[in-house]
Amino acid sequence: MSGVGYIQILKNNHSFRRLFIAQELSYIGDWFTVIALFILAGDASDNSPLAIAGVLATRSFSLAAMTPFTGMLADRYSRKGLMICSDLAAFIVLAIVLQFDLLYTDNKLLSVYFLAVAMVAAKSIFDPAQYAYLPNICNDDELLTANALGSGGWSIALGVGASIGGLTIAEYGITVALWIDALTFLSSAICIMTLPFGGPDTSERENMTPKVVTKDITDGWKYILQNPEVRRLVIAKALWSSGGGAQIFLLIMIGIEADFGDIAAGIGILFMARGFGSGFGPMAGRPLMRNKLLRPYLIGLAVGISGIFYIIISLMLPYDWNNLLLVMVFISHASSGFNWVQSTTLTQERSGDEWRGRVAGADFLALTLMMGISAITAGFILENEFLQLREVIALSALIQIIMGIGWIVLASPKEKVIFNLEDPVLNL
Repeated sequence: MSGVGYIQILKNNHSFRRLFIAQELSYIGDWFTVIALFILAGDASDNSPLAIAGVLATRSFSLAAMTPFTGMLADRYSRKGLMICSDLAAFIVLAIVLQFDLLYTDNKLLSVYFLAVAMVAAKSIFDPAQYAYLPNICNDDELLTANALGSGGWSIALGVGASIGGLTIAEYGITVALWIDALTFLSSAICIMTLPFGGPDTSERENMTPKVVTKDITDGWKYILQNPEVRRLVIAKALWSSGGGAQIFLLIMIGIEADFGDIAAGIGILFMARGFGSGFGPMAGRPLMRNKLLRPYLIGLAVGISGIFYIIISLMLPYDWNNLLLVMVFISHASSGFNWVQSTTLTQERSGDEWRGRVAGADFLALTLMMGISAITAGFILENEFLQLREVIALSALIQIIMGIGWIVLASPKEKVIFNLEDPVLNL
């Protein structure tokens, strides 16, 4: 398959360009709220590791509980409409919270967790709907480029949103940051309104009842389990999040302890390095994704490399919190971004359109469930002082290295054949 350039797809595919702009607006704002939640949880608990990890775990477990349903909805209703509803719901949630000062109740930590769950509930449908929508507006030649650019855009939004969000909170306070996020959701919804329909075909769908919902979800899992070329890919992101959930939380703890200035600014800088790395990896590594000989092993290699650089970070701490630390974070998350795009593109290509939303739901379920377990476990270990910060970082990295090796070792002969088929639909 011939490659399509990043500028080319933005110039020629008007629908993708508008979706890309909408996502950037929404994603940049997202990180204003996420950084605010971490800061609020720390303030409410004297920087308790378990309380801070609880924000990430609450978000992850809430999303995991919703993904079977959101994936099903993306195969049943207008994906464009679902994305619009998601953005508007997020805007309404933030507006209500800010209007009634719900973050400043007597039980501040509970309020933080409530907002985390409410925002996840509002945004949970967006990613499965976008995941299923993208192949409807991009042809086979464009899909890898669109995913790489989308991942790069998400990562740039993370870097920009986290850094500016952290600085905004440090300078102007949390309320201003949350209002900025609310306005980005509204702007994103307006952009998405200009997009074409983009599926799914609902002409033969039954009316939604509890029985039909259960059947749709069950059929989706049967489809995944009966298709080995899809089944293995839906756990690819979970390989990384087995240690990556802890690492995202641990970046917050590093930001609290490191001398990067104000805590909010320090967390923002570390998340900026994470974000820019996540975008650089898939964009720089796109040629590798087309290598037929390497393709069965790339996901495992990417996860293992992510772990190796966090091993280096653990060896640097607590003595070398400097710019080199940001470089190590950048490289590790470049590798994780590569894993994300590689697994997403393969899964989209190999899933039938009528199943794509449910496959996305399973993908995000595995990712978020593992991320929540990883984060809350790391928080529990630090809270009870079973291990020190650098030791928990090393443990999370070791888990990723083991997972990466396992992916490579367990690549079956059949899978190697699937990855090397000359079918143009399966080639990257």
